[in-house]
Amino acid sequence: MSLELTILGCHSATPRVNAHPTSQYLEINSRHFLIDCGEGTQRQMRKYKVGFSKINHIFISHLHGDHFFGLIGLISTFGILNREKTLHVYGPKGIKKLIEIQLEYSKSHVHFELVFHELNSKKSELIFEDDKVFVRTIPLDHRVYTNGFLFTEKPKLRNLNISEIKKHSEIEICDYNNLKTGKDFILSNGEILKNDSLTLDPPKPLSYAYCSDTSYKPSIVEIIAESDLLYHESTFLSDREDLAKKTKHSTALQAGKIAKQASVKQLLLGHYSSRYSDTSLFKKEAQQVFNSVELAEAGLKVKID
Repeated sequence: MSLELTILGCHSATPRVNAHPTSQYLEINSRHFLIDCGEGTQRQMRKYKVGFSKINHIFISHLHGDHFFGLIGLISTFGILNREKTLHVYGPKGIKKLIEIQLEYSKSHVHFELVFHELNSKKSELIFEDDKVFVRTIPLDHRVYTNGFLFTEKPKLRNLNISEIKKHSEIEICDYNNLKTGKDFILSNGEILKNDSLTLDPPKPLSYAYCSDTSYKPSIVEIIAESDLLYHESTFLSDREDLAKKTKHSTALQAGKIAKQASVKQLLLGHYSSRYSDTSLFKKEAQQVFNSVELAEAGLKVKID
């Protein structure tokens, strides 16, 4: 079980020489996801050696350009590379029309299936699930309809306690799968051996909560509680809390408060306004209320085993 997040871009508004709009690449339990796709994302993917062919699912938080203007370019490149695998795109209602119009009028041809999963619910909902990972939305509060995403590993099978199992000659190798799935073992004399005496708890499933552009919203705490890693936007410092409120963004202090209330393991800040030249101030401010804080920057890799 492992989780590795690569930051491709983490700044707000417009691209600059050393500041790239939001995009992230997540590997969790052998699954590969792209989260948001700001302008220049595919260049960043090449720079940080993110495999294009591994991405089958793209999650777009909202339809502001610094979070999705790179999507049409990436899809077009997939077409040039003769992609054949289906590509799933999850995003707000309207994203399908936006991409299809651009493909049509640019005469960009894709020969793979492009499936859009348009979102409009204001409640958290399950939007992806397979045998290893599931993804839920985190409803946020921004100037347009916006979701964050919670990526969580599926629980692993229980681990065999071989030293205890060997004390019972009736338990054979063919019984191991039943034990791993949590079943008790019944001896021939009718005695029941409880599963927790024969197995050990598996590792806790890892989870990553991505909270894109949003005003301070304590109601998300219940959804993201005890996540191993939380990315939360921090466009402003508290000196401009008035502007954060007006534009429906958050301050670094507010991000720290969310992390503390949710009892997450680690907080990652990003989406800095260009008005600040020293991003270390964001970390200092968040640490007033939450200790484990790291600053996002292009190329940063955060790995949790």
